[in-house]
Amino acid sequence: MPQHRLPTSPSVSSSRSSSFTRVYQRPESPTLPPENEGRSTRSYVDYHDNPTSPSHPTRSMPDIGTATKTKSRTRSKSRPSASNSTTSSRTSRTKSTKLHKTPDHLATAIEISTTNAISSPAPAAGMYWSRTLTYGKGPSRPLRAHTANLIGDRLFVFGGCDTSSCFNTLYILDMDTMIWSKPRTVHPQYGPPPCRAHSCTVVEKDLGYGKKSHQLYFFGGGNGPDYFQDVYVLDAETLTWSKPDIDPQSRPSKRRAHTSCLWENKLVIIGGGDGARALDDVYMLDISKQGQLRWEKLETTGRCPPARGYHTSNLVKDKLVVFGGSDGHDCFEDIHVLDLKSAKWSQIELDKKIPRLAHTSTQVGSYVFVIGGHDGRRYSQEVLLFNLVTMSWESRKIYGVAPNPRGYHTTVLYDSRLYVLGGYDGKNVFDDVHMLELSACAYLPQITNFEIDV
Repeated sequence: MPQHRLPTSPSVSSSRSSSFTRVYQRPESPTLPPENEGRSTRSYVDYHDNPTSPSHPTRSMPDIGTATKTKSRTRSKSRPSASNSTTSSRTSRTKSTKLHKTPDHLATAIEISTTNAISSPAPAAGMYWSRTLTYGKGPSRPLRAHTANLIGDRLFVFGGCDTSSCFNTLYILDMDTMIWSKPRTVHPQYGPPPCRAHSCTVVEKDLGYGKKSHQLYFFGGGNGPDYFQDVYVLDAETLTWSKPDIDPQSRPSKRRAHTSCLWENKLVIIGGGDGARALDDVYMLDISKQGQLRWEKLETTGRCPPARGYHTSNLVKDKLVVFGGSDGHDCFEDIHVLDLKSAKWSQIELDKKIPRLAHTSTQVGSYVFVIGGHDGRRYSQEVLLFNLVTMSWESRKIYGVAPNPRGYHTTVLYDSRLYVLGGYDGKNVFDDVHMLELSACAYLPQITNFEIDV
């Protein structure tokens, strides 16, 4: 996963000598109506929707199975600002003030000419949650267990399910305008079937002369009792589907709830579940080769983590950091590191135990931001920071209104902000988008060049 260094967040000028004070307007965010959903039960990596399911009297895991059809749908009208700024400026000894009119529907800066002005307080030196409002033709149903991959300023959202069925629909969200589109793809017969808990990995190729191409590689997933083991490729520029020629004898077993990443032109998948048991294997597919491709099972050494699905994995140079997940009975709190060069597993000794499954983990510089998920008892709305340098958990103050507790959502980093899409809380499937504004002061010191030493 690429590393991101966040620029210093802009703030309101606090200089008394300046002749201009910048005031930010922030529109109100509408309150969302509650959603009502059904539930279902399955075994293993289906987990359980109902926290009091008799299948596991002492502990039960959440499910992404099928249930009753939902009628819930929310649609946004406007986009709020993510900064915790004020809408007015306190001034003293003002000699002249001129307000330049701005269209009401734009949350833009308004300049007020003042003398001896005292500016508004700067945003809090922390992170700030806000609801992001979107436009256009977005997903027709709330989504969980979908994938969301960022290419430039376009977010590709595919698959997932609500409480009644799975989908194989592609949506693209313009991250600058927050406008959804539902594009028509070419050769959809070569694309994946409706699925959930699949994986999607972005592959970038250098075409020369400053040009690059991007492809999205989809693997696995499931739909009800059916589990998949095929690879599908979507060209991000032409939106053309294709299915590469792969030796069928080399394919990993059918699975969903695994993770995937790209390392040295190899697609790497870890774990997941096949409906009967959790998996702990690691497979690689070299996609740079011509002709028929072949999966290779990586024979690892060291302390291999227990089999699991619904974990997360973050690639930091040549090391894969795996956190949490579940085997259908226990919710794991451990962190393991796989050195892909030596194929050796190592376990991190942690100062704090935080069980999680169906969460997201996003690398931001030398930190991994863990958002939401399930802790074995209930869904969470927490934001946790794991320091990749000290290999320890850290806490930070977060302002604003956090999203409802949820799991099976997706999180992406764009323009120094983390965006959370969809998810599930055991009853409701969500179609909302939330934004976590990252303040440089919230998690400094930030280190951009470091090694994981295990």
